[in-house]
Amino acid sequence: MRAVRLSEHGGPDVLHVEEIDRPEPGPGELLVEVEAAGVNPVDTYFRDGSYEPVDVPFTPGVDFAGTVAETGDGVEDFATGDRVYGTGIGNASSQGSYAEYAAVPTDRVVHLPDGADAREAGAAGVVGVTAWRALIDHADLEPAEACLVHGGSGGVGHAAVQIADAVSARVLTTASERYRDALAQLGADAVFDYGRDDLADAVLEESDGGVDAILDHRLDDYLQFDADVAATGCRVVGIGENSPDPAFTNDGAARSKDVSYQFMSMFNTPDLRVPLRGVAHLMETGRLSIELERSYDLEEAAQAQRDVMNESVFGKLVLEP
Repeated sequence: MRAVRLSEHGGPDVLHVEEIDRPEPGPGELLVEVEAAGVNPVDTYFRDGSYEPVDVPFTPGVDFAGTVAETGDGVEDFATGDRVYGTGIGNASSQGSYAEYAAVPTDRVVHLPDGADAREAGAAGVVGVTAWRALIDHADLEPAEACLVHGGSGGVGHAAVQIADAVSARVLTTASERYRDALAQLGADAVFDYGRDDLADAVLEESDGGVDAILDHRLDDYLQFDADVAATGCRVVGIGENSPDPAFTNDGAARSKDVSYQFMSMFNTPDLRVPLRGVAHLMETGRLSIELERSYDLEEAAQAQRDVMNESVFGKLVLEP
């Protein structure tokens, strides 16, 4: 089979397509014929060694969707020909999905409903599970609450906007002005240009004095901002930062309102199948769509990884083997 491989850690140019043996599914695994594989920033971290370095040679790719080609010993809930999607491979413990086939443990994959698009599902895993864990599991978002999603045009952000809307929350988000109409169509009640000088005042006015839940992908930029626009009892969920040293300039703004902060990683999800099933249901019922900015073939994997880090992308990028 054809697969994207790296033989050493480094920049995108270490990625090359090679012909390798098709993997055999082990006990409790599926062999999935990959139809689509999402391109995520986390894929680049395993490639360059920023995250726990993987053993090389290695195939990256955390997300996947496709069809079961073979089942390993002990697999009872899946059969050859089933449509599936999932996430959580392509790290230090397993080879990834930038390939024609991938061996996948059954605790990282669920059935893909007939009403869900396989290309979208292939890019849905990381962003859908992260947004679901942040808003449903950690923030415990409820109907009619005001929810602020930073970076609504990004992969996690645009999924979070739709999940919050599916909960019937009031959805506020920040994004570039050019994405205003697209985010409104996805369910955002208010879209703020993140560069405006009066952003905090605008959020406070739109939320009637403060937001109840916040999804923050850049804690080093917005940690204090979150406290300033929070309502009493606000739940802030942090999923990332550009600099590893976020700090308050006035933590009293958080203490005075009993704001709680939860920092999370998708890879700590106790059972990936739970949010994967929830996301699949939303895709099947039309409440969640994964916007695909661009598709690449395997030979373009290096460029896809450059683009996911360097370009302003609305939604997701995807590889199609």
